[in-house]
Amino acid sequence: MNYITGSERGEVLLLPEALEDYIGPENPVRFIDAFVGQLDLGKEGFRHGQMPETGRPPYDPGDLLRLYLYGYLNRVRSSRGLEREAARNLEAIWLLRKLRPDFKTIADFRRENAAGIKAVGRQFLLLCRKLELFGGELVAIDSTKIKGQNAKGRNYSAAKVEALLGELEKKVSAYLREVEESDAAEGESETGGERLSAVELKEKIAQLKERQRELQSVAKELEQSGATQVSQTDRDARAMSMGRGSTIGYNVQAAVDAKHSLIIATEVTNTTSDSGALGTMAIKAQEALGAEKLSVVADKGYYNGKEVLLCDTIGVTAYVAKPLTSANTAQGLYGKESFKYDAYNNCYHCPAGRQLTYRFTTEEKGRPISYYRARDCKSCPLKPQCTRNKGNRSITRAAFEEAQEEMAERVARRPGLLRRRKAIIEHCFGTIKRSFGYDYFLCRGKHQVATEINLTVLAYNLKRVCNLVGVPNLIAALS
Repeated sequence: MNYITGSERGEVLLLPEALEDYIGPENPVRFIDAFVGQLDLGKEGFRHGQMPETGRPPYDPGDLLRLYLYGYLNRVRSSRGLEREAARNLEAIWLLRKLRPDFKTIADFRRENAAGIKAVGRQFLLLCRKLELFGGELVAIDSTKIKGQNAKGRNYSAAKVEALLGELEKKVSAYLREVEESDAAEGESETGGERLSAVELKEKIAQLKERQRELQSVAKELEQSGATQVSQTDRDARAMSMGRGSTIGYNVQAAVDAKHSLIIATEVTNTTSDSGALGTMAIKAQEALGAEKLSVVADKGYYNGKEVLLCDTIGVTAYVAKPLTSANTAQGLYGKESFKYDAYNNCYHCPAGRQLTYRFTTEEKGRPISYYRARDCKSCPLKPQCTRNKGNRSITRAAFEEAQEEMAERVARRPGLLRRRKAIIEHCFGTIKRSFGYDYFLCRGKHQVATEINLTVLAYNLKRVCNLVGVPNLIAALS
């Protein structure tokens, strides 16, 4: 018995196999080819979308778009990696009809066509709407931190710069003392190791002073810009706190439709907090789905009264659990959640049944805050469980807390909705980061990073829709 063997490499075939024979009818590259083929790339804003009348003929932007979609779908993002695939991968060779663009041409295409690539993502969402793949009723909103092209050592805050300058000053002082002693003395130096010569010490001092000047320049930049931090490689990247440690990168917001977990909207930010993103993502989700009424669910990081009020204004019903951040609650005392607001009498009722009446309204951090205070807490038997202040208990109320209270009632009526959020959206980030391997950005700058995200999300949606509908049915839907 012999092993299964292949054909001889030098064998000459009288009837050569066609390249078409290697690509099956269910291969996603067939849909990529058909989808890009029916796009009006000139209308979508692609460079060279209209053939120039003079000059050297450029590559068709459709071919380069096909290559990028294929690459992002198959874990190949770099321009040099795509250049290699175009020369050796049968699927890529079929898709580009044996074209072999160089890596510079490929890289320039992604850099120059950010708006066009974003428009292609919108066109794919329109196709999904045509196929009724969106439920259009419930959307989950969440974010994930993705590492940028900037090392932690090249990210500075004012406190970090001050600490580094202090360390450098100590080292310079130590070296200066050694220079004053003797360049011929033997033994160990104050800075550790063998004693250096006077020439070597002066070189060390010059290097440290140069580093001081660099840090002083960073400190001046922070002071003039008013920014809390600065990154020197990717100027838009910021320090992002994560579950374990931190990274220098971006916070990517996403909205996902509940029916098939398709990503319908994204936004790249460089702020760690999610508290101001709920309204923006809700508006983007409405536009993508074409829905006037919509329910959105998000985790506690999105709890923000102003954003909830915005959602109510645009016809979006928000479901966000309230985080227990009260200092009193942390100390085992009655938190604000234990006090019930009486809208008719404009007062609060405490756990002991007493009233906290309205006193005055002031403005704090640009928003109106009303103060309510009890009259006689000293005689209350529950005071030890309520407050440690010697005076009476007081409570503040913001202008948008009515919207928050209404949302709290909605959440209490549908507790399962918050648990469902994880199943809707969190595996999307898992697929992108673990299955695709896209847990860091290749490009620098918020604008280019957004283009990477648009390509990544398009690849994620494309793969999911191919599995849901099938490639032949998708191609048929294009006509």
